[in-house]
Amino acid sequence: MSKSTRVVTIILAVIVVVAVGGWAARGMVLKFAADEVIKKFQGATCEQLKAQKDEPPTMMKKAAVWFLRAEPQARVAFIDRIAAPVLNKLIECGMAP
Repeated sequence: MSKSTRVVTIILAVIVVVAVGGWAARGMVLKFAADEVIKKFQGATCEQLKAQKDEPPTMMKKAAVWFLRAEPQARVAFIDRIAAPVLNKLIECGMAP
């Protein structure tokens, strides 16, 4: 193997490791965010949820929504994680059909 081939192979290996590590970290952040949303809904009363519904979104919420719109795979993973607990709470509170 020539020196230039080894250098290219090493660079590609580093790129793959960084990309995979980035996806793993992104997955951990996504899981944490989903767990926080679930805790918020499960820990809130129906009155609190109804009051929060009309509040303007925070910068953090706007950033999260932007990220989920930009990353379809992340959006699917997030929705898959929160759908059942959040929808169950909304149904209990009369906020969903």
